[in-house]
Amino acid sequence: MSSIAARLRTLPALTGDLPEVDPFSLSADPAEAFVEWLTVAIDAGVPEPHALAVATVDSAGNPSARVVLLTDVRDGCWVFATDARSEKARDLTADPRCALTVYWQPLGRQVRITGRAEHVPEAERRADFLARSPSSRASLIAAHPGESLASVEQMQQAVKRARDRVDREPGLVADDWQVWAVRAEQVEFWQGVSDRAHMRLQYRWDGVRWDRRLVSP
Repeated sequence: MSSIAARLRTLPALTGDLPEVDPFSLSADPAEAFVEWLTVAIDAGVPEPHALAVATVDSAGNPSARVVLLTDVRDGCWVFATDARSEKARDLTADPRCALTVYWQPLGRQVRITGRAEHVPEAERRADFLARSPSSRASLIAAHPGESLASVEQMQQAVKRARDRVDREPGLVADDWQVWAVRAEQVEFWQGVSDRAHMRLQYRWDGVRWDRRLVSP
């Protein structure tokens, strides 16, 4: 066993006062159930409860995952934004199938969503960009995802120039800004339990309604 493996085995897991869950007390609609759990996480002070892992595959089937921020849950969709030049945007354009994961560690809760991503209307795309802080908009305008940089200072100067432009043009919206809505086909709610008798509740869309079942962890 390597030294890091030995050290990892000493780390505690599923610590703290984990909430008890009656799985069938959750809404029959997984989006509504998600909002219920998200609200609990926000009220409990979970750090960055809107952090969302997005997994995609490229045209060759190579997987990739990264963390973004969830911006909305509505109409059965989980919504996030990205740059059209980013790897995730290219992947979703080629293959809209994707998987999302949220983990609220202090509550021992995880939610997994799989489905297909679709673009939102232009008005919503623009509104999302303009709702962000001037500093955030400047950073997004200055960025060129994946391109090489000669130094840290190069990016800092690009952000400074972009911030000057944002201040001069407060209605400016980056052409490459995209907002994606993932329409769920399967959603799983996982509640960790200290004795390891974990709870897994799966929702599957059968084309007409959501089928809900409890499964073994």
